[in-house]
Amino acid sequence: MTPSAGSPKRILLFAEAVTLAHVARPLCFAAGLDRNRYRVAIAAASRAAQHIAAAGLEHLGLDSIEPDRFLTALAHGRALYDADTLQRYVQADLALIERFAPDLVVGDFRLSLSVSARLAGVPYVTIASAYWSPHYTPPRWPVPSLPITRWLPLGLAQAVFTAARPLAFALHCGPLNHVRARNGLPPLSRDLRRIYTDADCVAYSDLPELFPMEGLPTSHRFLGPALWQPAGERPAWWSELPADRLCVYVTLGSSGDGVLLPRVIEALAPLPVTLLVASAGAARPATLPANVRWAPYLPGLEAARRSHLVICNGGSLTAYQALAGGASVLGIAGNLDQFLNMQAFERAGLGRMLRADRLSAGRLRAAAEALLPDSPPPDSLARLRERCAARRFDVEAAMLVAEHIG
Repeated sequence: MTPSAGSPKRILLFAEAVTLAHVARPLCFAAGLDRNRYRVAIAAASRAAQHIAAAGLEHLGLDSIEPDRFLTALAHGRALYDADTLQRYVQADLALIERFAPDLVVGDFRLSLSVSARLAGVPYVTIASAYWSPHYTPPRWPVPSLPITRWLPLGLAQAVFTAARPLAFALHCGPLNHVRARNGLPPLSRDLRRIYTDADCVAYSDLPELFPMEGLPTSHRFLGPALWQPAGERPAWWSELPADRLCVYVTLGSSGDGVLLPRVIEALAPLPVTLLVASAGAARPATLPANVRWAPYLPGLEAARRSHLVICNGGSLTAYQALAGGASVLGIAGNLDQFLNMQAFERAGLGRMLRADRLSAGRLRAAAEALLPDSPPPDSLARLRERCAARRFDVEAAMLVAEHIG
């Protein structure tokens, strides 16, 4: 299909819906685009359809692996995709690109676009987390929750991970490099960060103050945090929260360990707070403590604004909701993304991190109590909250698109 002369420019966003963050960021990107100027569609698995429909966007079905498969591979330190899956993705990408005829392709963790966008000759922007940039060096690479951390002392597990990480990253690069070679493209380096950020333009969904870069090229830019919350009605109790108690917003998200949620509630219920719990679809327990308010999903930005503390899996989507809402964040980190994100938040004085594989009721309660003082929030939180409000992801996205295709 070829667009007619004078028709709106076409933008096709690919959302790899293995976690909600990879859907939320394309939705925020699309929100800044003038629909009179651009025709915008989002390609994503059917599980993202309700969020795309709520945004009033055109939805194209997309082949994506199931979240359980993705999260299992992540938890065991295995490559997230094999070469056959990525090759299948390339063919699916090309079919959609042929059908929609975009002037610009935007992807969020759709690694196959490293091949398909180049084969189609379409400019390609990838939305990425700044901690995966080749131009960012974390203070250290923390060992995530892996099988070895369950039976080795943590210090020894960290030493093993530090020694093995470069080789592990290289092995994780193999499937995409194999697919690139199969399609006549040169391999990328054996640094996983290059795999995650290979595009004509890299758009970081973070604040530069949290992730200082070295030698950042002009094709890499910060858009700021993608502040998104699901559409939907508020629960009946939303307007009836006790005015004499602090609120704590609890959600372990789509990539957190749902088994931990009952333990988190049990540990925090004795505190003089109201717990606003979003289960991300998990079943409601038969009984709940009197100070718990439960819902499958909550508007995260509004919940953070009503809370003094946000407890989450440490992922960027909810951590930035906490920052934007003026709340401290307590991240219970499991995978490497969550550790790297919370490492930066902790370093900036915005909260604390706990390990999911070392979580105990005592540690959790002590950390929450330390972040719930009866005093104003720290200056660092107020300052970075202002930066969060000033750097609008949707506005920056619209500027990026205008620079690339007019």
